Amino acid sequence: MDQSQDTTIHQKGKHFSKENRYMLQGFLKCCSQDGTKPSLRTLAKVFNCAPNTIKKEFARGSHPNTGKYSAARAQRDYNSKHANSCMKPYKALQVSTYLLWVTNQFRKEKWSLDACAGRAKAQALFKKSAMVCSKTLYNYVDLQLLPSIRNIDLPAKLRRRRHKDNVRRNLRILGESIDSRDDNVLLRKEFGHWEVDTVIGSKLKGDKVLLTLCERLTRKYIAIQIPSKTAEAVMHGMEIVRKYFGSRFSQVFKTITADNGSEFARIAEIGKKSETKVYFAHPYSSWERGSNERANGLLRRLIPKGKRIDGYQEDDIFFATEWANNLPRKCLGYKSPNEYFDEYLDRIYAA
Repeated sequence: MDQSQDTTIHQKGKHFSKENRYMLQGFLKCCSQDGTKPSLRTLAKVFNCAPNTIKKEFARGSHPNTGKYSAARAQRDYNSKHANSCMKPYKALQVSTYLLWVTNQFRKEKWSLDACAGRAKAQALFKKSAMVCSKTLYNYVDLQLLPSIRNIDLPAKLRRRRHKDNVRRNLRILGESIDSRDDNVLLRKEFGHWEVDTVIGSKLKGDKVLLTLCERLTRKYIAIQIPSKTAEAVMHGMEIVRKYFGSRFSQVFKTITADNGSEFARIAEIGKKSETKVYFAHPYSSWERGSNERANGLLRRLIPKGKRIDGYQEDDIFFATEWANNLPRKCLGYKSPNEYFDEYLDRIYAA
């Protein structure tokens, strides 16, 4: 019998359809009339599938006594075995209490979905069977199974991108380069290494600025209102921090890494008043101060761009930074920066 084919009757990688089974039954009937018995490999070529697929079809549809293949028998067997396995049921109804808690934390506390899932698991707030993982929570948002949360409400999800690791080395650096900084700082295993930046509100003259600092290991975040984006104002803010920690300043602030903005032209003077070392990142390399940039991004959720900083009271700034510092972080084992920072601070003051 001519076994050539002009069209593909079965899509490779897919299950056999009802039509495929009846075509196989007809093909076998024609072969039996010709007195031929095609091999599994021959049938696999005809139906554009693996020989094992044909073998399974024979097992599924052959009569136990005669061995004759029946498409109807094969289809009944297929339907009975796949009746409840074609679609995995969602667990949303079984974990409704957990989802209500997640939604409340997301809306009121401004936690990320991952922070909710990680914190609940770390503190055993729910039984394991009554929870779903963070990946499933994000899937539920995509599937609109969390009606009050949409993708547009997830600020980091829609704007993630990779940076280009191209360092411009031909521009002036205000002080000692980050290249001279101890490589151990990159490992985030030692406490006391900080990154500093400024956050502006509007671009109008006369507006205040926020001086922000972030500790690399604990992600502790500090924001101080300063009069302007000038070197003198930045030094004024740093003096406030230095006096707050007093004699322990050099133990809490071992290094500070800044960018090359003109507002940091005098920050190296901190090193003359203490044992703190000050370094400067490469120009146009914000990822070298990634912890601070990330923390500034959290601050922007409550103090958006374009809003004048002098329109916020000190209590508002404190509330925003405390929210960021009390946010559980995956990188901290779902502890908050405040919890982690206080542990190290207690050790320093106890000593």
